[in-house]
Amino acid sequence: MGYMTSQYRKVAPARLEQREAQRHPVLLGKATVRNHTKLPLEASLVDLSVYGCRVLIDGGINVGDRIWLRLAGSQPITATAVWAEGNRLGCKFDEMLDRALFRQLTLQNC
Repeated sequence: MGYMTSQYRKVAPARLEQREAQRHPVLLGKATVRNHTKLPLEASLVDLSVYGCRVLIDGGINVGDRIWLRLAGSQPITATAVWAEGNRLGCKFDEMLDRALFRQLTLQNC
């Protein structure tokens, strides 16, 4: 049984998006993904946040794989593949993305 005052308290609706940071849509023709034992695979960056990204890639990477990403010629960025659905792959960066690189990637697609 709750308190009498709780029945009048408004509760904000649950967010569908559970991410801490907003995703920014981008579409780059140049991105590569590589896991430890394989050659780099060509990929397209779909969206980006400071904590991770989503890329389009034709197989070769499994959920849980440790990978290196190169986005628009950047230095390799270490990440983990956290989900895969069809040709889409969700990646979580090991460290927050550098602000200058984030700005460069999101501004060139405005």
